[in-house]
Amino acid sequence: MTTQATTDPASAGRQRLLAYTQWTEQLCRKEPGARSALRSGLRRGINDRSAQRMHRFVARWIPESSLGSEADQRAYYAVAAMIAAQPRSGSAAADLLDEPEETDGGGTTGTEPTVEAAAGASAGPTGSQRFGTSLGAAFAAAVTDSPGRDKAMQESGAEARLNVLTRQSIDGLHRHLPSAVGYLRNLDVPVDWARLLSDLLAWPEHSGRISRRWLQDYYRQRSADADNRANRADAEEAVLDETDQPEA
Repeated sequence: MTTQATTDPASAGRQRLLAYTQWTEQLCRKEPGARSALRSGLRRGINDRSAQRMHRFVARWIPESSLGSEADQRAYYAVAAMIAAQPRSGSAAADLLDEPEETDGGGTTGTEPTVEAAAGASAGPTGSQRFGTSLGAAFAAAVTDSPGRDKAMQESGAEARLNVLTRQSIDGLHRHLPSAVGYLRNLDVPVDWARLLSDLLAWPEHSGRISRRWLQDYYRQRSADADNRANRADAEEAVLDETDQPEA
């Protein structure tokens, strides 16, 4: 009996977005000129002259189904610009890449991977990887104290920033996202770029659903963090009570 593999549309779509964002991160790490070109489109429209340097890198990744949608294309350009604008240490593949070679003003050196090759290099998702981590969960992580982090976002500030984002139109979201995401990255909080791109693509028609998910993920994670702190405090108190008991 032959078992026929089924294609999960959600997983397949995420894999393509993952291939794009991971390739962009690697490109920015390896090629300073490309990183500069992509960063030049931050907070700019795709028809702005400042964004013209981005076309060389982004155009190949835009699927044919999005060529007629300026909103879709804007999402691809915006995420690439935010990736390029993050701190240099933010590249997820930094330790896997060689030192960048000098270029003649922004081009990439060596052989540039094709869209198909990069997509094929991404591993298939399992479990929670199928959908990724939302921006709401990232804001919750920014509030939580983590080993190695010497600064964290105040809970009131994180909640306020997230609420502002969820109330935006697509134009407003594009205005506010760069500073919000930049703040997260400056705190060394990972951003799931593929998930963010997916949400940006869907925002014009599904902003209410995405906003609800961001807020639910934020409050769910904050509640779990509070429970963990309470459990640790109870455990520490129990240990202290045992040590205070008089010996028989």
